[in-house]
Amino acid sequence: MSNKTRILALLVSSFGLLCISPKVALSADDNLISKLREYSVIQRANNQTQPTHLVISVSRRQVSLYRGKAKIKSYPIAVGRQGWETPTGNFQVRQMFRDPTWINPLTGESIAGGDPENPLGRYWIGFWTDGKNWVGFHGTPNPESVGKATSHGCIRMYGNDVQQLFSQVRVGTPVTVIK
Repeated sequence: MSNKTRILALLVSSFGLLCISPKVALSADDNLISKLREYSVIQRANNQTQPTHLVISVSRRQVSLYRGKAKIKSYPIAVGRQGWETPTGNFQVRQMFRDPTWINPLTGESIAGGDPENPLGRYWIGFWTDGKNWVGFHGTPNPESVGKATSHGCIRMYGNDVQQLFSQVRVGTPVTVIK
């Protein structure tokens, strides 16, 4: 195998350029390889610079992470129960905490972050507040609640899912909540 073919094979395997025919790969010249490298670098840069945003579907009990117009991943969620419905509309991530303290919205009692009794789990991504209460994404010690309307308005997620989401968003990330 020639060096040109090896380089082209590396580009194909590294950047997913599977649309190149074997004939082109075998007869590739330096100009083609250079253009493929340039194209791959531009594609990677575009994927990393596209803004991320979240879309929560209350009825589907799902949050989807988008980068630009491309859906990256969807996660199952729990949403607010009757009387504590998850607010709909356009919001943005306003706060992010590891090991958040939970404050009971009814009693004001708090449970420290990291405490196994804390119903928020290890991560908090807040996106709505009325000045007193907050709504956001968090883990749950009750994984059977995911997929149901059971929270005080928050978006409950499996622990690993909220951890992944936490690493993908930042303060300011848009959050759209639809019925």
